[in-house]
Amino acid sequence: MFSHPDFDDHETVIFSRDEACGLRAIVAVHSTALGPGFGGCRMFPYEDEDAALTDVLRLSRGMTYKAAICELPLGGGKSVIIGDPKRDKTPALLAAMGRLVAGLNGAYIIADDVGTSLDDLAVMRRETAYTAAATAAARQPLAVTAYGVLQALESATAAVLGRTGLAGLAVAVQGLGNVGMPLCGYLAARGAKLTVSDIDPGRVAAARRDFGAKAVAVDAIYDEAVEVFAPCAFGAILNDDSIPRLRARIVCGGANNQLRSPAHDARLAARGIVYVPDYLANAGGVIDYHQERIDDRPAAVLGAVDRIGAITADVLARAAASGKTPLTLTDAAVRQRLAAARPAPPPN
Repeated sequence: MFSHPDFDDHETVIFSRDEACGLRAIVAVHSTALGPGFGGCRMFPYEDEDAALTDVLRLSRGMTYKAAICELPLGGGKSVIIGDPKRDKTPALLAAMGRLVAGLNGAYIIADDVGTSLDDLAVMRRETAYTAAATAAARQPLAVTAYGVLQALESATAAVLGRTGLAGLAVAVQGLGNVGMPLCGYLAARGAKLTVSDIDPGRVAAARRDFGAKAVAVDAIYDEAVEVFAPCAFGAILNDDSIPRLRARIVCGGANNQLRSPAHDARLAARGIVYVPDYLANAGGVIDYHQERIDDRPAAVLGAVDRIGAITADVLARAAASGKTPLTLTDAAVRQRLAAARPAPPPN
């Protein structure tokens, strides 16, 4: 594990197996320098354990960066359960996951993610106090991640395109799940012109019906002549194959780990494409958790998520002035905050 390419000085990585209920899970806590590690629990039928480890290491690091760039008193963590949520998820398995989290004594706070739900958290909460969505208001549906992407996208179009609104803006949205679909709703309400793709034909049909979106094949979304490309599905989609095909000026979306490797940030910049760091654009969920402990009313939560737009505007202005990429600047800011929060080593 320590030689894994995605291991980034993670504080804790735990592999857990409960034979009685079939639980096979990995919990990764990347950093607690700024506060307890917060992040969702993803249940997915990974091809193998290495794929699951790669996912949990990358996602937990991303959670640290989300919290740090938004100056929240939280660290980064993530958990994955290896299995098909439609077939393998049971109350006993969820209870075992809750006990695993409880054993970390607050170093990791678990939330919902792909393959898990708020109802699943309620089962885990019988075993551990360290869960998100603990209040009634916090359990109400609220598209906080999509709203945060909207704030980042609005700031990016103002900075890069000189726009004062989104009416007529051409946006390609890749993926119509829990982030992509509500993002389409926000954009359509503001007059944007949408092109969409998804592996689920039903979701595509809904976007066409509800938002007047143009539908294209899954692999054709990269080739669309749009101003903004919004990845809201899988990670590692910005790579040697896709970047030369992009015709957008801005990449700003809700997917995690959009770059296949750090080198692809520079390759986007070389093509004149402004990349809004994914961990900034999609930080709405971690802001939501922090805010729900202060004031969990929906208006207060969305108001707190507004900060993503202000941070994006500041980062893009500094990037334009310095000639550095936005990701270079945000990475440096995160590392500085983490270093400042760590205790000084004892004197020799």
